[in-house]
Amino acid sequence: MIDRDSFRAALSRFASGVTVVTVRDADGTDHGMTVSAFSSVSLTPPLVLACIDEAASMAMHLHDRIAFGISILAADQAERSQRFADPAADRFAGVAVTRAASGVALLDGAVATLACTATALYPAGDHRILVGQVDDVQLREGAPLVYHRGAYARLSG
Repeated sequence: MIDRDSFRAALSRFASGVTVVTVRDADGTDHGMTVSAFSSVSLTPPLVLACIDEAASMAMHLHDRIAFGISILAADQAERSQRFADPAADRFAGVAVTRAASGVALLDGAVATLACTATALYPAGDHRILVGQVDDVQLREGAPLVYHRGAYARLSG
């Protein structure tokens, strides 16, 4: 059996992009959090997934057919990543967003935004795997924010 620290250290060596996942509850309140466990699933149909910690405040708002947004952060948005990772922060205060047709918030300045509809939600250990069909994509030029070995990194090239 591997120990938790070794497992975390091994996973930290996988560089990943940084996203903010957002939902809007039935009362119209926005919820969002930083997520680096994000991936494409399928091109046809266009599907993505995000892994959400069961302990995250946003987890209670996830269910099948809910609209959600993915904002793939730009290299200059590290502060956004930190804010949306802080459970005590007022995450949306002063943050410029664009609303998808569904009403979900998409962060301005991101290199890409995806408006999605949840098609499945799977339990997986201490997380939930949220799978969604991508309904709309918006792109902007720029370098993405990258996370590697516990810190933000820049792509060279």
